[in-house]
Amino acid sequence: MPSASDPVRAAHQRYWRSNVRLTLALLAVWAAVSLGCGVLFADALNAFTFVGAPLGFWFAQQGAVIVFVFLILVYALAMGRLERRLQAELERLRQEGGR
Repeated sequence: MPSASDPVRAAHQRYWRSNVRLTLALLAVWAAVSLGCGVLFADALNAFTFVGAPLGFWFAQQGAVIVFVFLILVYALAMGRLERRLQAELERLRQEGGR
């Protein structure tokens, strides 16, 4: 007979799977911006200027940091939503188990 904690364990596994997926996606964006735009494609981007500086230089010096701060904000908001969803699911499971 399955224990009452199986749905709780499944909810936590879904939570962590979503957390890891979000983290990997945000790290991929950060790597693409910092390494891709700041280093690998800098020569091509330097054909354009942004606020008086070549775009490749701007990404290497400013853009990667700004994107990183933005990604922190996205992570905090997404994790808040994910945690609220987990809490609601655990509360629902607790109420169903109390019947």
